[in-house]
Amino acid sequence: MSAALEPGWLAVLEQEFEKDYMKSLKSFLLEEKEKGHKVYPKGADIFNALNTTPFDKVKVVILGQDPYHGVNQAHGLSFSVQKGVAVPPSLKNIYKELETDIEDFKTPQHGNLIQWAEQGVLLLNATLTVRASEAGSHQNHGWEIFTDEIIKALSEKREHIIFLLWGKYAQQKAALIDQKKHYVLTAAHPSPFSAYYGFFGSKHFSKANQLLVQNNLAPIDWKISG
Repeated sequence: MSAALEPGWLAVLEQEFEKDYMKSLKSFLLEEKEKGHKVYPKGADIFNALNTTPFDKVKVVILGQDPYHGVNQAHGLSFSVQKGVAVPPSLKNIYKELETDIEDFKTPQHGNLIQWAEQGVLLLNATLTVRASEAGSHQNHGWEIFTDEIIKALSEKREHIIFLLWGKYAQQKAALIDQKKHYVLTAAHPSPFSAYYGFFGSKHFSKANQLLVQNNLAPIDWKISG
């Protein structure tokens, strides 16, 4: 699974692919396919977040929990779906917050967030695969160990990254981040069940840009074309 990884990420993560947990994870994923289960995203997109946002280009991290489990939804970027697929409820709420936070933001007709990823927003799920139609089905099989190592590597080897941690699950990852070197912004999850309890009005997108500018880094253009 490591061969197609962006060189910067491969340099910091290569040893993970030789560890027992990763070997067990590989076996589990092969077993899923042998049993006839459909797994999302497709193999080429599993590491899409890392390959679209190189290690030394990461400015902002938005942490999700699990890939979407519907047909043609997941493509390896947290909260993002492929064009032509209905925009999920959490992403609709993210757009709603952006409309009040970012001047001239207009909600796009699609949910593909690759334009953010290409600017340095790492859209990372804690679990990188899922069985079709079964939310959370690939949790606790090793992915979380791997993605924790991603967060640790960014914390240790980079500086001035803004981590946007939405909801209790993501906020637990704050313990992995050196907050003397990085910034952690927390809010409720954008899900319809919790968005009104602190996600709306959090202004994380403008706050992230203020912190980037403060550190002489180019801000993110949160507007989405197409």
